Amino acid sequence: QVQLVESGGGLVQPGGSLRLSCAASGSIFRLYVMGWYRQAPGKQRELVAAITSGGSTNYADSVKGRFTISRDNAKNTVYLQMNSLKPEDTAVYYCNAHNYMTSRDYWGQGTQVTVAS
Repeated sequence: QVQLVESGGGLVQPGGSLRLSCAASGSIFRLYVMGWYRQAPGKQRELVAAITSGGSTNYADSVKGRFTISRDNAKNTVYLQMNSLKPEDTAVYYCNAHNYMTSRDYWGQGTQVTVAS
């Protein structure tokens, strides 16, 4: 079992930046692939970025070169640095923890990111 708490969302102008954080507790952090997903109104939830405990990363094509995922295993925290934000990045962003051993998924409560002028 793992609990995830996201922070860092908000309103930002196009071209601006935000950093999301997700603090995990309740289990062994290194057992999890950590990811950020997003869901815009009327659309399906989609993977934005993911990172393994060893630091390997994967990004959606739409955010490559603009977003950076990182994790601090000592702090049990994963980050998403979002630069050059666009209105189409507007969505609720969810933190996800995928357990290597059990294949179980855990989700945070979501944080709203709105990109508008």
